[in-house]
Amino acid sequence: MRTRRVVPAFVTHVPHKLDPDTLYISYEYSTAVHLCACGCEREVVTPLSPTQWKATFDGEISLSPSIGNWGLPCRSHYVITRGVIQWAGTMSDDRAAVNRQSDHALRDAAIGAHSSWPRRLWRRLTGGSRA
Repeated sequence: MRTRRVVPAFVTHVPHKLDPDTLYISYEYSTAVHLCACGCEREVVTPLSPTQWKATFDGEISLSPSIGNWGLPCRSHYVITRGVIQWAGTMSDDRAAVNRQSDHALRDAAIGAHSSWPRRLWRRLTGGSRA
């Protein structure tokens, strides 16, 4: 059975047993978790960050960008917009690989930019490099 709608549950810790119609959001751990919308009952974890997924709540929950479960047997692909599951269609293996590479490059760039600020600050403060 495919899930058609999800409701948000704002939690600190995700429960062991997940409800198929619930999107569990832990802002403390920057993570959203739900059961795959196709009905296969696999757990789908979406890290929340500027380079991965964003959750917005305005009385209804949205999660973007799309969720492509390429590693699951169902290979489902959907977006959650205002609590409604919108099926996004299939994606070729080649396109999925390109998307994964792009996602990794964005994440690596963000991590690199974020982690280099201590070195820049140290150089600015000491006029040299860290030993």
